[in-house]
Amino acid sequence: MAPSKLFITSFLLALAFSSMRFSLGARNLLQTTTSPNIPTIPTLPNPTTFPPLPSIPTMPQGVNIPPLPSIPSLPKPTLSPLPSMSIPTTIPTLPQVSLPTLPPTSLPYIPSLPNPTLSPLPSMTIPTTIPTLPQVNLPTLPPTSLPNMPSIPTTFPSIPFFSPPPSTSTP
Repeated sequence: MAPSKLFITSFLLALAFSSMRFSLGARNLLQTTTSPNIPTIPTLPNPTTFPPLPSIPTMPQGVNIPPLPSIPSLPKPTLSPLPSMSIPTTIPTLPQVSLPTLPPTSLPYIPSLPNPTLSPLPSMTIPTTIPTLPQVNLPTLPPTSLPNMPSIPTTFPSIPFFSPPPSTSTP
């Protein structure tokens, strides 16, 4: 995935640089000595007077106005009364049904299972105090027993290519 992204990025970068070079090379083609004849936009005359607006017709006023037509009234419908319906107030009782009892011999015998006895769990006491750890005295080491650590240099060796040239003004 990364090599393809690198390839696409480098391709787009090369394309950008090549298009800049083409545009710099074509710069002299844009500098022409004569300008082309572009047709001018015609100017429209400014009207000084506008035509009159149409007038709004006036409605007739006075006593000679005819009356508006009236909306005819529809006859009111009469509804027939709903049929009367009686709702019972008491709920009828259900008839009593007696089921015959089965004789005890018709059922199969189910043996009873013995009660298992569980052994008691072992008792375990949890200590309430934590014992103290014994004290260990370590002998001190002499200072010469440790190895010497090398020191980190503070100056870096000079590389001739990266170092500045020698000064010519001071001997």
